[in-house]
Amino acid sequence: MQSTVRNLPTDAGVYQYFDKIGKLLYVGKAKNLKNRVKSYWRFTPKFKPNPTQSQRIIKMLHEAHKLEYIIVKNEEDALILENSLIKQLKPKYNILLRDDKTYPYIYIDESVEYPRFEITRKVVKGKNITYYGPFPTAGRTLLDALYEVYPLVQKKSCLKDKKACLFYQIKKCLAPCEKRITPDEYAKIVQQAKNSIVKRKYLIEKLGEKMTNLAMQERYEEAGEMRDKIDAIRTLTISSNIDFANKMDLDIFAIRNGDEKGVIVKMFMRDGKIISSTYSYFRHTHIFDENEAYKQALLEFYSIDSPNIAKQIVTADHFEDKAEVASSLSTRFDKKIDIITPQRGIKLKLTELALKNCEELLRIKQDDSLIEQKVAHLLELSSIPYRIETFDNSHMMGVATVGGMIVWSEGEWDKPSYRRYELHSKDEYGQMREMLTRRIENFTKEPAPDLWILDGGIANLNLARSLLNEAKVNLDVIAIAKAKLDAKAHRAKGSAKDILYTSQEVFELIPNDKRLQWVQRQRDEAHRYAITYHQNKKRKEDSKVSLLNKKGVGKATVKKLLDYFGTFEAINNASLSELEKVTNKKISEIIKYNN
Repeated sequence: MQSTVRNLPTDAGVYQYFDKIGKLLYVGKAKNLKNRVKSYWRFTPKFKPNPTQSQRIIKMLHEAHKLEYIIVKNEEDALILENSLIKQLKPKYNILLRDDKTYPYIYIDESVEYPRFEITRKVVKGKNITYYGPFPTAGRTLLDALYEVYPLVQKKSCLKDKKACLFYQIKKCLAPCEKRITPDEYAKIVQQAKNSIVKRKYLIEKLGEKMTNLAMQERYEEAGEMRDKIDAIRTLTISSNIDFANKMDLDIFAIRNGDEKGVIVKMFMRDGKIISSTYSYFRHTHIFDENEAYKQALLEFYSIDSPNIAKQIVTADHFEDKAEVASSLSTRFDKKIDIITPQRGIKLKLTELALKNCEELLRIKQDDSLIEQKVAHLLELSSIPYRIETFDNSHMMGVATVGGMIVWSEGEWDKPSYRRYELHSKDEYGQMREMLTRRIENFTKEPAPDLWILDGGIANLNLARSLLNEAKVNLDVIAIAKAKLDAKAHRAKGSAKDILYTSQEVFELIPNDKRLQWVQRQRDEAHRYAITYHQNKKRKEDSKVSLLNKKGVGKATVKKLLDYFGTFEAINNASLSELEKVTNKKISEIIKYNN
């Protein structure tokens, strides 16, 4: 490695440190690779880590055995590549913030006579578009509330019909389709609604009146739904007594690392009003680095399609790469964006407010008894797993072979992140390989979690570790399987205990152990998800088999065709000559032409 360090180029790039077994330890970026990497080391009297580095970096360098680097065009490209590699590969000594959600915005296109409010997560093309947001939570609820309170055009299709509909009869629309309201009068209502997006007091009062009326009519379920809408809108913002005289547009970020978790608080100010706020936790790390945290948080939040970002970003702490991140974002959005860390005034009070919320969120979370922490301690995981993916596959005699991946995140099921896999391998080991390989290939778009749980024994565990090592991804893996009874392991065997496998040890816990039950819960949810998909797919395939049977194609022939082509879709798309390779000409013609 010493030779590599001495002979580095002076180009901009990204460097990667690996340990003795080829595991990725750290990813960094540099304007000048030679100068940056050499600063880690002392060359005399012997080659050793530079003692002026942080303890985190010194510890990493003592484990480092190999250095690799990638040359890029400029520092901005290095910054983006570094962030991408950290997300994808989860290096041991880099922190990883799971904060890459895109938030919705409410927008209105006032280039039309009777405009509507819509919701979007991307830039919408148009000359006279106004955005409101972002709204990390309750954006859809706020939009629905506008249509509940103001008599706006309720549906896109309304104006096309040219005739007043039910919305007019129930006084939720003023029938612009029949020109019963002029564009100027309608514009006044739009302006009132626009004001209510920012100043929500009137909106909440009106919803409260509707809730009361519903309750008086004993429509309690609808009144309860209205109450939930009011609560969701109220929780959009952090309450503050700070008086903002200026109509500033600011995005405020604050990050703190606690004993068990770290937290990011984001607040969004438009026209001098905090219109929304949000927070997210990230895994605790003893190798926390403020520079990396802010760099990742900003680069991930401001995606290329962010519709309405402030020209000034305020951070609670100064960080080393602030200028580079600001330059990268300015290039990305083709406008000047400043990142500042205020020392006085209103902006400092805003960061103090954000930090106060960080401390409170950490206090609340640290009061929780984290089962994940107990599992991590028992199984000697590299970190507390806050995002977990569990895999299972399902089939019946090789028919309708599918896999499922379920996700546990921040103490609850993250159902939008569940994934289904249609599998083609004939054996269970091959099916697991196929599923895990496809997931690894998708790490660039959906970053790796903190832990994988596999249904199956040591063979599946070793398979996963082999695939991850090949991809150079750091990720803890455990497996759960039934103890074998009479050389077999079936879920139905009630006396068979579940066993946990790690790369180092095998754990046979008593059935009422909470840690075992937590892992079982993950496995059972994955099994439920996979088998539901299998049953649905099998029903569809059974109907297709039945259809072929009615045409005169026997079950044995159908099986031969499926074994050869893999799916019914492939059978339907096959040419006559391809079908004849598997069956006779008569059957092939029935399949191909008898529809």
